[in-house]
Amino acid sequence: MQIKELGHVVFFVRDLEKSVNFYGNILGFKQIDIPMRGGALFSSGRTHHEMLLIEVGPHAALPPKGPRAGLYHIGLKIGDTKDELRAAKTELEEAGVTIVGMSDHTVTNSLYLLDPDGNEIELYVDVNKELWQKDPTLIASPTKPLYL
Repeated sequence: MQIKELGHVVFFVRDLEKSVNFYGNILGFKQIDIPMRGGALFSSGRTHHEMLLIEVGPHAALPPKGPRAGLYHIGLKIGDTKDELRAAKTELEEAGVTIVGMSDHTVTNSLYLLDPDGNEIELYVDVNKELWQKDPTLIASPTKPLYL
């Protein structure tokens, strides 16, 4: 067997309406217009769906903070230039989204934020695609602060 690509991610969410607003209106995922009771599907257009949100109610436990087994974050590519990342930062701040981190990973530059349920989301740009294609070891470069 060989995995061909990462197909989709599924999140349990406390409040479907808040999460649909976050992933659809703020991050710009296109919601797929398929009636689903207690859920919502999203796609960037690459495949049939890349994200599914399933509402589990307001009393569901939130993801624990700090080091733990399980999902750390998901990374979403938003472009190839620092200008695109700057524009995203401005849009997020205008929408009231708190940015919890910014990093220069040599081959990518990233913003980190939390969704309404506390799941960490990385928005990144591939600023030096040619570098990691020529030298894949650069992917493990030490993380540096990013200033936008």
